[in-house]
Amino acid sequence: MPNKRITRVNELLRREIAQYMYRLIHEGDFDLAAVTITHVDTSPNLRHARVFVSIREHELEREAMIDAIEQHRLEMQRHINDALRLKYTPQLSFELDTSIEKGDHVLHLIAELEDHYGTAPTESTDPEPESDESEESSSRSASDGSL
Repeated sequence: MPNKRITRVNELLRREIAQYMYRLIHEGDFDLAAVTITHVDTSPNLRHARVFVSIREHELEREAMIDAIEQHRLEMQRHINDALRLKYTPQLSFELDTSIEKGDHVLHLIAELEDHYGTAPTESTDPEPESDESEESSSRSASDGSL
């Protein structure tokens, strides 16, 4: 588990990269609205940072979009060096993050199950039947002959 400093650095890098990316990338066919920086994983020595990027839709263009972001990596590192006061400026690497899509798929499957089977009640309206343990123990005592 990362310590508090690494967690703060991760969040700071995530915000700074996301904001600067929108100012930096202006390719005509690049849909920045589909791009989200989901999280950053910085090494404990602050030398490397893996930046996880989620791209909604655009299944066929994802690798090209990641490559376009990667082409601007050095400019982003320079901006981080200028904008943030860190001991080291981490070397950035960008990776595709599909966790949001996987979560959407799970939610879609749950919605389909609810449509097919109906929603399960959150609270039981029938009172729970009481257990017959007390009756069984008293009948066992009576059969033993001990009262």
